[in-house]
Amino acid sequence: MKLILAIMSNDDSPMVSSALNKDGFQVTKLATTGGFLRAGNTTLICGCEDEKVENAISIIEKYSSKRTELVPNTAGYDMSHFATFPLEVQVGGAVIFVLDVDQFIKV
Repeated sequence: MKLILAIMSNDDSPMVSSALNKDGFQVTKLATTGGFLRAGNTTLICGCEDEKVENAISIIEKYSSKRTELVPNTAGYDMSHFATFPLEVQVGGAVIFVLDVDQFIKV
């Protein structure tokens, strides 16, 4: 058995969790905060059998879209308090961890 942790944008999580549920995966949703942009994101937790991991990953990849956003530049240069230029960063997509599960108990 495996445990999948998938960290993604709040914008993508409803479609991902819905698609996973439709395919028979049970998903737990956690509200989390990223360190780089300090923006909210979602971590989905899903336990599944080893042979279903690739299917779950493909669903997550399909519904986690990468996109470009402009964010404020917070670099501490001397000129930064006179004129701040936004930075273009890539957001979206997903970071996926697949962990071995030694024991699963449902009571």
